[in-house]
Amino acid sequence: MAVEYDLLGDPIPEGSAKRGRPPHVQTDEKRRQVMVLAAFGWSMESIAAALGVTPPTLRKHYFRELKEKAEARARVEGAALAALVEQARTGNVQAIDKLLARFARLDEKALSERIVNRGVASPVRKGKKEMQVEAAQQVAGKFAPPSPPRLMN
Repeated sequence: MAVEYDLLGDPIPEGSAKRGRPPHVQTDEKRRQVMVLAAFGWSMESIAAALGVTPPTLRKHYFRELKEKAEARARVEGAALAALVEQARTGNVQAIDKLLARFARLDEKALSERIVNRGVASPVRKGKKEMQVEAAQQVAGKFAPPSPPRLMN
């Protein structure tokens, strides 16, 4: 039996002659699309509109892809970098240039961070007891500790 497709290219599930909207069918292509759109910071309503579903349906079927946008961005960037490295291995000169430019930007960013933080001492973190001792030494007024006796010679 041949699989039939609707106008948007989605397979029509069996028994869809029933009333109402047919159930949403998840595909790997749609999962990738949701992950890429989430990585680019699209809102849930916009992603749902791009897929032609409602936001609750999107949350129901693609909750893993929507879980963390930062994770989605890292996965998309990782896949893009892997493809770039693969192209560079085959001898693609443009891919090699882009890869080297990316490394140069990384080195510049690391150097600029070192320059910005140069000469700045890292703050020394104090524990609760050290902070309480400091606070006790700075008490003034009626509850201030008495001054030490003066020596006479």
